Amino acid sequence: MKRSAFAIITFLFIAFAAKGQSIEEIQTSKDYIWGTGNASTLKKADNEALAALISQISTNVSSKFEQLTEGGTNGDQATVDETFKSVINTYSRATLNNTRRIVIQNEPEAVVMRYIKVAEIQRIFDGRKTKILDFAQEATRAEKKAQVADALRYYYWALVLLQSYPDGNFLTLKDEDGKDLLLSTWIPKQMNDIFSNLKVSMESTHLDGDLKTINLRVLYKGQPARNYDYTYFDGRDWSNIFSAKDGTGIVELPVLANARNLQLRTEYMFEGEANIDNELAEVMGTVNPISMRNCALKLEGEEPKPGEEKTEDVQLANADSAATTNSGMRFLSAMESAAYEDAMKKVESAIRTRNYDGIQSLCTESGYDMFNRLIKYGQAKIVSEPQFKFLECNGEVTCRSLPMSFKFKSNQRTFVEDVVFTLNKEGKIDCLSFGLNKPAVDDIMNQTSWNDTVRNVLINFLESYKTAYALKRYEYINSIFSDDALIITGSVLKHTAANEGQPMSKQAVKYTRQTKSEYMKKLQHIFRSSEFINLRFADNQVRKSGVGGEIYGIQIKQDYFSSSYGDTGYLFLMVDLNNPKEPVIHVRTWQPEKDPNFGLIDLSHF
Repeated sequence: MKRSAFAIITFLFIAFAAKGQSIEEIQTSKDYIWGTGNASTLKKADNEALAALISQISTNVSSKFEQLTEGGTNGDQATVDETFKSVINTYSRATLNNTRRIVIQNEPEAVVMRYIKVAEIQRIFDGRKTKILDFAQEATRAEKKAQVADALRYYYWALVLLQSYPDGNFLTLKDEDGKDLLLSTWIPKQMNDIFSNLKVSMESTHLDGDLKTINLRVLYKGQPARNYDYTYFDGRDWSNIFSAKDGTGIVELPVLANARNLQLRTEYMFEGEANIDNELAEVMGTVNPISMRNCALKLEGEEPKPGEEKTEDVQLANADSAATTNSGMRFLSAMESAAYEDAMKKVESAIRTRNYDGIQSLCTESGYDMFNRLIKYGQAKIVSEPQFKFLECNGEVTCRSLPMSFKFKSNQRTFVEDVVFTLNKEGKIDCLSFGLNKPAVDDIMNQTSWNDTVRNVLINFLESYKTAYALKRYEYINSIFSDDALIITGSVLKHTAANEGQPMSKQAVKYTRQTKSEYMKKLQHIFRSSEFINLRFADNQVRKSGVGGEIYGIQIKQDYFSSSYGDTGYLFLMVDLNNPKEPVIHVRTWQPEKDPNFGLIDLSHF
């Protein structure tokens, strides 16, 4: 129950007598901003004190938010009709970690004061500035790799956060040439350029009962879009969100519906994913949405008849002789791959017809278990005619790949994954995984100084790691972590001065650790409570350590989605491949964002 102003004054008077002049000095000094709260518990009183402090901070910085009072859109410059006070309120308790607290009176009639030095107010905004610039830089990198969904998502999120930053209309980012880019005008221009370079056409049609699936070809600047999110109007309503991968997407319509002039709308707000970042979600719930009118486009071409293929891409010729890399890996020739192709055609037919009677004979025991988990994961369905390619390395054959769509009852999203099959020497399916996108594979394959076995193992390892969480393979995850693994699920990172170019010392980082058993116990609970888990790797970089033999550091921009939780951040894995058949993770760290002082944890920390 809120108390009267008279009661608060009484409490303050008592506190002054008990604490000397400290509280009075804070309240009368121009060097501090403060707020008080009173409630039946300390926690509630503290929350009220923080709210009062935020209100005072908003008054203090109001002049810097005057540019936010204009509504609407002015050309490429987006503004929102929001007062600075509501924007300041998006700075959460976690953001206000440099405020101080005085308990004036304890429960049951608690009174709390929160205060901050005026000189430290800018520190409140520094974290958000870092996040805005980080999002903009991530978007730029994603656009260069044709990762359309990632680029638009980060551009829009940066644009939204810009509305909550003091002098946001004047914040700039330096480009590769050192030129300052005004984010408030540059970001909308970048987004409109992406919209204008998209082309979506119909490739093939498949019938499935009273529904038909039309496979789409999604090109960005003439190349397959590595990812792309969209909705479409089916004549009655807009669909849920669909996600295309590596140029392949789908639309699902009633059999009698005509896809001619079907309208698509490119997803760019990603409101459903914003909850992976509490700060972002709060801002998006506060400011007005920014409308991008150029996000709509039409499907090109006529709807293909069932069984008819329409594609503009040049098909790869099947060579009669094997293509060999500079060492051990090689693509099998048509003759060598015939038996494997026959097995994969049976798998394809079984999934399309939902008749799995003969599958067990094509798999090892572990392969059959993974197949069953995969089919049960998200109503799996093949979305286009696969073009199987078989890569042999050290007696194992990898088949890339079978494109499939997945969706869940509790998540309004349909997404496409390339399912990769690993076959043993006897030609039986031993493992299934969700494939990495092409840029991620290329980053590893282009490391020509590494031997082929290592490159192949790294790709398989990352794909298996990603898939293990989706298919809840607890035993596999437990097996790949060393017993003494350093696992950091949250961290407080502090930087100490070091000479430029020198690696950071271990003492420069303060870790919040979990043991392997603690991590696995928590993971087991997550698996039991989640209908689905989906890891999305927006980017990855792999580097070799200079010591320890075949030790590799893997940095991944990871989005984690489940039916009950979501987050986004940077995953780092230090993996030991000295025994390539048994990769071992010695270090796993996760950062919600780049540290403003040193960026990301990497091999130099260990």
